[in-house]
Amino acid sequence: MKPSNYIISGGGTGGHIFPAIAIADAIKAKQPQAQIIFVGAYGKMEMEKVPQAGYPIHGIWISGIQRTQLWRNLLFPLKLGVSLIQAFFLWMRYRPSILVGTGGFASGPMLFVGRLMGSKTLIQEQNSYPGITNKLLAKKANAVAVAYAEMERYFPAHKIHFTGNPVRENLLKKLSAKTEALKHFELAPKKKTVVIIGGSLGAQKINELIVAQLPFFDAQEVQLLWQCGRLYYERYRGLNTTNVKVYPFIAEMHLVYAAADIIISRAGASSISELCLVGKPTLFIPSPNVAENHQYHNANALVKQDAAILMQENELEKTFETAFSQLLKNEKRQVELGENMRKLAKPQATQTIVACIENLMSGNEE
Repeated sequence: MKPSNYIISGGGTGGHIFPAIAIADAIKAKQPQAQIIFVGAYGKMEMEKVPQAGYPIHGIWISGIQRTQLWRNLLFPLKLGVSLIQAFFLWMRYRPSILVGTGGFASGPMLFVGRLMGSKTLIQEQNSYPGITNKLLAKKANAVAVAYAEMERYFPAHKIHFTGNPVRENLLKKLSAKTEALKHFELAPKKKTVVIIGGSLGAQKINELIVAQLPFFDAQEVQLLWQCGRLYYERYRGLNTTNVKVYPFIAEMHLVYAAADIIISRAGASSISELCLVGKPTLFIPSPNVAENHQYHNANALVKQDAAILMQENELEKTFETAFSQLLKNEKRQVELGENMRKLAKPQATQTIVACIENLMSGNEE
């Protein structure tokens, strides 16, 4: 594939941003001379994370529809109009052969304009229930890369490529031995280790659950490796003990996964893709506060494959202890869940997506 210009657009959350960066890295590895430009939304986290990854980014004036504070939508038509104009000038400046959208409202104007101007477009949908932007863009896109089966309900079947979600390259390369991981976190080798992941910022409801259940975990004789999130670390750092290791954020996720016997996690698409590669028994507690309730749909897709346990926030007080203790005592069940999860893994997802891009570039849309 000869060097070309690419525009990659998407953001708002890490679940849209990090797959976009992974795709850019894979393109760059194959085409060192390629020009890759990102487009995001002013004030959103992509404006910080993308430059940190080494790529230039342009911001456009767009934001999502507010479902609660409706008055905030008064400016939406103006923002949309301005962002379409901005997207047009960005297209004229870089004239990309192909545009890649990974979701989030920033990708809407950019991919719409790109398709209007004759560029090829590929959408990467991380979730089992797609967001409104990707649903709209898919009508004119050339290809849609998805991470879950049966996405024909939302996208034209002939455009779908079942690729999986891109995951962090260092995770693929650095899955570590459990002994090394336990030593790194100063955890006991003979105790079961429960890993709690609520995202980089943290999950309030999960943190509150863990605090309330500390006596229960102690009675179960398990140890906790708990990423409580940067927003909550000062509140919980005093709970550090020999059996409870509290962190604001852990960069060495390959060690976290290696240490785990059981994982408690949110159900973001990127997290699920990583956890499928790791293949550890996981109890998902989806956030009910995300668009289209997609975390619930993501986790439920795994439950249907007998690959995970799903608990909703409003059930935790009544059912958590029973569900957790049953899983902890049943090692056969733990193995089954882990094996079923690994069957869903797509370790070559990023390379498969790049192959789809190559096909589009060569004029082959099959």
